[in-house]
Amino acid sequence: MKNLLDQINTPSRVVVLAFLAAVLTGAGLLALPIAVEDGASASWTSALFTATSAVCVTGLAVHDTAAHWSVFGEVVLMVLMQIGGFGIMTLSSILAVIVSGKLGLRARLNTQAETKTLGPGDVRQVIVGVAKVTLVAEALTATVLAARFVIGYGEPVGRAAYYGVFHAISTFTNAGFALWPDSMMRFVRDPWICVPLTLAVIAGGLGFPVYAVLRNHWRRPSRWTLHAKITLGMTAVLLFGGTLAITATEWSNPRTMGDLSPGLRVMAGFFHSVMTRSGGLNSVDTSQMNENSWLISDVLMFIGAGSASTGGGIKVTTFALLGFVILAELRGEPDVTAGRRRIPEQLQRQALTIALLSVASVTVGTLVMMAVTPFNLDRVLFEVISAFGTVGLSTGITADVGAEGHLVLTTLMFVGRLGPVTLGAALALHVQTRRFRYPEEGPLVG
Repeated sequence: MKNLLDQINTPSRVVVLAFLAAVLTGAGLLALPIAVEDGASASWTSALFTATSAVCVTGLAVHDTAAHWSVFGEVVLMVLMQIGGFGIMTLSSILAVIVSGKLGLRARLNTQAETKTLGPGDVRQVIVGVAKVTLVAEALTATVLAARFVIGYGEPVGRAAYYGVFHAISTFTNAGFALWPDSMMRFVRDPWICVPLTLAVIAGGLGFPVYAVLRNHWRRPSRWTLHAKITLGMTAVLLFGGTLAITATEWSNPRTMGDLSPGLRVMAGFFHSVMTRSGGLNSVDTSQMNENSWLISDVLMFIGAGSASTGGGIKVTTFALLGFVILAELRGEPDVTAGRRRIPEQLQRQALTIALLSVASVTVGTLVMMAVTPFNLDRVLFEVISAFGTVGLSTGITADVGAEGHLVLTTLMFVGRLGPVTLGAALALHVQTRRFRYPEEGPLVG
């Protein structure tokens, strides 16, 4: 245990402390009078909650973002979302490269822990790639959105550009903040708004290691890494399956999709399926969905997006590895394999550990929230998984859970954003060698 704690201390502890510092700094800025509109006020609890939600790219909000926060406050949110999406260690490494053109070993190790880079020598290449992908994706999304706001809604160019940049950052970083009280419900019939937002969320949720593979071998899938194949394959399966399931369960619901045309219902189902991956925006009223849809959303939110991405959850690769373990056991095979590759036992244990600890976190969080709030299990479980998975969707209870509930959700957002990262890095670094083995004996299972 002591060795594991030592591994957590460096470099993973640096990542945790950096994110904590960003949260506290953001909370301090949002607590300033200049950060809120005239006549409004921000308590320290709400400022801390909002800053955590932004840095951990969650999107849960206590207040109506546009009505409560001033332009200064909204700019603070944009900066916090960008910092959280980039990753603080990645951002600091980018700045170090710009300033000095060099990265020290400590900076490489810290960034390696946060971005899941294969080795310290790969860090510089990764962070440059992170910067390029982020800037290009956000610029394209902002341009399309701004043009649509001008052409389709008659917004002034300046305001349209501001809306475009804010929501481009919010979606690519999978943060889920919106400048309208109904999120994106007013645009449910507008594919020129909904489609760019979903594409930005998908792009941010793939993970930067996937882009590195695609850049070098995008024409030769046979040379893709196993990680890239699993991430892309599982992303496609979850997006298609989620769209099918949500559209089917909400097809006749007059409070959500029932009054839309068939094509728009499919688009709304796709939008919701994408946003459960960690995007956090909604084009239909999530609070009016069927309980079956909530359960489907719970599963999708818990799985989340790709490793080393801006998304949350236990990650699609973790989920896929558990599936491969189960499949190998059912077949009676001695090794766990995927794509003609054998999965190391250490990775199998890491996936199982992360998944079970995540289940424990959600369970404990749900029990505590049930004790401090008056809401039923369905709504509380949805809120807890949304916070832990850094998704940001809600059944409408976020503002009403009280100070105790906000603190619980704040903790879940922080743990959900950093827990899998730091735990995964610690487990990867923690390799203990023994000079002896105990006698083997197996208890009954099942």
